[in-house]
Amino acid sequence: MLSKEAKAQIIEENRVHEKDTGSPEVQIAILTKRINDLTEHLKEHPGDNHSRRGLFKMVGTRRRLLNYLTKKDIERYRAIIAKLGIRK
Repeated sequence: MLSKEAKAQIIEENRVHEKDTGSPEVQIAILTKRINDLTEHLKEHPGDNHSRRGLFKMVGTRRRLLNYLTKKDIERYRAIIAKLGIRK
């Protein structure tokens, strides 16, 4: 679970303008943090299939947001990929 403070910090680091809370960059950053946390949880609890399903749904949502950003503005896509280190 992501605390309010951690979420606010992620929003602050990734926002596009002053009052931004819902841009694709912010949504992708929040999802990436949740995906990383859940991945660590699943390393400790490999039988937790309910959480695994949630992880797959989050990965799919992030993928769709990245596809949208690719079509909308390729430079913003490249910037968020580099910043979050999503692609290897």
